[in-house]
Amino acid sequence: MDTSTLQNRLAFETSPYLRQHADNPVAWQPWDEEALAFARATDRPILLSIGYSACHWCHVMAHESFEDPAVAAVMNRLYVCIKVDREERPDLDKIYQSAHNLLARRGGGWPLTMFLAPGDLAPFFGGTYFPKEPRFGLPAFGDLLVQVEQYFRAHRNELAEQGPRLSAALSQETQRRPGQLGQARAQDIAARALAELKGQFDSEDGGFGDAPKFPHPVNVRRLLLAAADGDSTALAMAQATLAAMGDRGLFDHLEGGFFRYSVDGQWHIPHFEKMLYDNAQLIALYAEAFSATGTPRWRDVAIATGDWTLAHMTAPEGGFYATLDADSEGEEGQFYLWERDAFTTALTPEEAAVAIPYFGLDAPPNFEGRAYHLMISRTPAALAHDLGLTADEVTERLACSRHKLAAQRARRPRPGRDEKILASWNGLMIKGLTRTGRLLGIPSLLEAADKAWARVQTNLWDGQRLYAVTKDGRTSPHAYLDDYAFLLDAALERLMTCWRDADLTFAMALANRIMTDFEDRERGGFYFTPGDHEALLYRPKSFTDDALPSGNAVAASALLRLGHLLADPRFTTAGTRAVEAASAPLESYPSAHATLIEALEEAFAPPTIIILRGRVPQLAHWQRRAQQAFAPHRLVFAIPADAQNLPAGLAARAPLADVVAYVCEGLYCRAPITDLESFETLLDNPASTHDDQS
Repeated sequence: MDTSTLQNRLAFETSPYLRQHADNPVAWQPWDEEALAFARATDRPILLSIGYSACHWCHVMAHESFEDPAVAAVMNRLYVCIKVDREERPDLDKIYQSAHNLLARRGGGWPLTMFLAPGDLAPFFGGTYFPKEPRFGLPAFGDLLVQVEQYFRAHRNELAEQGPRLSAALSQETQRRPGQLGQARAQDIAARALAELKGQFDSEDGGFGDAPKFPHPVNVRRLLLAAADGDSTALAMAQATLAAMGDRGLFDHLEGGFFRYSVDGQWHIPHFEKMLYDNAQLIALYAEAFSATGTPRWRDVAIATGDWTLAHMTAPEGGFYATLDADSEGEEGQFYLWERDAFTTALTPEEAAVAIPYFGLDAPPNFEGRAYHLMISRTPAALAHDLGLTADEVTERLACSRHKLAAQRARRPRPGRDEKILASWNGLMIKGLTRTGRLLGIPSLLEAADKAWARVQTNLWDGQRLYAVTKDGRTSPHAYLDDYAFLLDAALERLMTCWRDADLTFAMALANRIMTDFEDRERGGFYFTPGDHEALLYRPKSFTDDALPSGNAVAASALLRLGHLLADPRFTTAGTRAVEAASAPLESYPSAHATLIEALEEAFAPPTIIILRGRVPQLAHWQRRAQQAFAPHRLVFAIPADAQNLPAGLAARAPLADVVAYVCEGLYCRAPITDLESFETLLDNPASTHDDQS
């Protein structure tokens, strides 16, 4: 291919992020063999730019540099420029974020800007956002382009030696030998993780650490689990964090849903993008918090998040969209911000008298000194007292105010929406809506989850393997560990909510694929990419939670639970080996592995498994009774008497009466229970003496 014929090829992609760059004067290429071969043939370094459609600084760099003909001319002359959507290719993002961290000795982010050698695709320099003109202590991007290319030409021999060393260093974490763990070590690691979280806790504003402050739902859930075991301090920490996130600026108080993170330490001003995966985790967290505490506010936040998901993130044919942009009308947060006059004129004087102090508009503007971002600044009870109103009057006026303000805001240009359907993120939201719908008794959430589940199996499952993403009728590429693990986890949640034989069949197919395509058979655990994936710089295998729960941890936990359900040691063995493969990182930094710790605990102290068999009307009552309290160490499956083709381990738990309960606690199973009174006594006193061992 002649260098003069290289053209921008992103118009042929389905990714909204890539298509955003289709009109750039940069000759952007997708990551494919054609682009990589061209780089090798012309011996030009690769400029790899990774981002996503809702990323604010990605937009800034695009407007400043990628749309500028002069900067684009330098990029096209010196480099093969490849643009990657990190949501479509999380494998590339994981690899080059890790490489950036190693090279730069600091964390990365988006946009990720990496410079690669064309032969082995090893990075030799990189960063995140680079400005067009020198500022923030960073060089001008155009100057940097020239300097990096000159360095590449002048140091070819050094770079040829550096690539294999970098690859070996990145692979080192995946080569660790598994360690010996057990119940005592599991308890010690869990205790140290909790102690670390208590040390990181912000006692004044909730959450962990300082600005920027992220929601970390897996860590808050860790606190709820500790609270369920009697830790009152952990419960107070969880409640304080839930209150700060749900009442302040991280939450959208008009339409529901959470923003990505807070730019300050007080949860006042967020980065305004909304991500499906954050809301999927947070809706379930608030529903569980309500189940654990009975606090009505947590139920309200979960319901509002569900309403937002159904109204703004649900495709007509089922499934959930990926993101809402941070920007609208060229400004971050523009859709969500208010000037006081616009706020006041949308309401009656009586409504404004309540809404202004409630949402904090009686204080100076909190966004750059010029506008207001809404948060709850006064409680309804305090407003009722100060204004001489009844509680019902305050509640009614606030409800009317929210409705009118949301209607007024809806007239503004909305942030862009990335309408990709991602298998992994849909798995998270299907689980989140299913758990919330079950705990709060909301059929509409269960129906949306059902429709998304059908969409996944229609468009993302070919009968043998998953695809990672679908959009505009096109699917690509084959799926990653997170896709399989999160959907397997969702399948188990569905089975605990409403048993369907087909869901068990699909769950077993997903589990077998995880073990066949991703398992490290020598050391345990699961690689992020399948064995037949394209050869990249290295094959990642990570156990740490980040914005998403660790795919290894979710896979381990789901396999353990599936194995206990089916009495199938193939699955429990694979789950336990994955936990043991992570012994070193678990020991070194327990609180970074909250999801894995839950799997660790279950590997060496199995949860209580309750299998109910019987007639559907009576079965439902027993199921509701078993699931009505917050019991995170109890799994309940209500299987109709006429369920077909059950695996042997389940089929042995046969229907004996209208309803029969088979209860296994740890390594012991009780005699079948056929009367409701005895079953309820067991639920209320789970530590009672085992009356049968088998």
